[in-house]
Amino acid sequence: MHLDSPLRGLEADPDAPAERIRSATRAAFTNLVDFALEQSVAVVLIAGDLYDGDWQDWRTGQFLIRELERLTRTGILVVAISGNHDAESVITRKLRWPEHAKLLSTAQAETVTFPELALAVHGRGFPTKAVTESLLPSYPRPTPGMLNIGMLHTAATGRPGHERYAPCTIEQLAAHGYDYWALGHIHAREVLCRDPWVVFPGNLQGRHIGEEGAKGATLITVEDQKIVGAPTHHDLDVMRWRRLRIDLAGTADEDAALARIRHDLAEALAGADGRLLAVRVQLTGATGAHAALVGNVGATLERIRGEALAAGGGGTMWLEQVEIETMPSAAPSSRDPMQELLLENIASVDAGSLVAELQAYATQLLERSPGLRVALGDHHTAARAAAGEITPALMTQARALLLAKLSA
Repeated sequence: MHLDSPLRGLEADPDAPAERIRSATRAAFTNLVDFALEQSVAVVLIAGDLYDGDWQDWRTGQFLIRELERLTRTGILVVAISGNHDAESVITRKLRWPEHAKLLSTAQAETVTFPELALAVHGRGFPTKAVTESLLPSYPRPTPGMLNIGMLHTAATGRPGHERYAPCTIEQLAAHGYDYWALGHIHAREVLCRDPWVVFPGNLQGRHIGEEGAKGATLITVEDQKIVGAPTHHDLDVMRWRRLRIDLAGTADEDAALARIRHDLAEALAGADGRLLAVRVQLTGATGAHAALVGNVGATLERIRGEALAAGGGGTMWLEQVEIETMPSAAPSSRDPMQELLLENIASVDAGSLVAELQAYATQLLERSPGLRVALGDHHTAARAAAGEITPALMTQARALLLAKLSA
């Protein structure tokens, strides 16, 4: 859930819909509660990371309790475990949970039985932020005569972008004898096994460009202590993130390039199903518009914003970033001797010889404004250059910019 997850970099763009993005995790959880009520579900399972750390803002926890009460007052049961992000949360320890909502122990695996549902839920939360050993050996054997569901916050065998906490294998989970494993920690939905079902539902709401696409929860249907059909995903997010790669190859000029950009933005917006779309545009390909695009990056960004509005994105699309990786469609037919000499020098530049100089220059730029480095984030080109990460792609972009200037 990652309620009230902090988002960096929004302050750097005055046009960013900051409040809508900051409130997205809450709105998605409200959607979950509404969905559970509409479906008249029996139990809601939350497999860790209710919050994003040891929050001091009690309003985050108070919001959670209010939403849980909406569930429990109708008879819906709630079972949750803590994960690596909320393991040491003061909110978790101090706030009183509603009746019929239970946060399982962090000291040992715990079983909660619901005789009226013939259901046994087994789970254990993280006692500390970093749990590097397997928790699976502490889980009890299945409860006879009941449907058995295990809850575990784990990286399983490891996934890119996630710490390898509480590791275990699919074979180990399957051999434990439970009918279903409800897993947390990994933010992309993934079905690891179908017999028994082992499922990462993903998080409710993408929080940055690394968490693209639809997000939500998984619904399982049970009859006579057996899972019926396949667990189904239901979208519950209120905004989406999208990397949009637009190939401008073959476009003759700037007007043609912008027309293709508008078309692709409109398609991306339609795919967001009415939600706010935060999009990172990556322009690629050999195009006659290259010189115009890279000649004034600020102006290009404003033109693309205009195309987003023309595509119907007013109020529903935010350009998170624009990356220009285009190339000239052809070399200029003629250059003077000075241009030829400069081009030869550009082509022969070795990135390794420039690292120290570029690193010092990027560091100087970032230190001009307090907080700029934090606002831009660690993945911004300037921050990466300041850290000494001068990539071949960056050098290619620099050469392309100079070529465009020479050809203008």
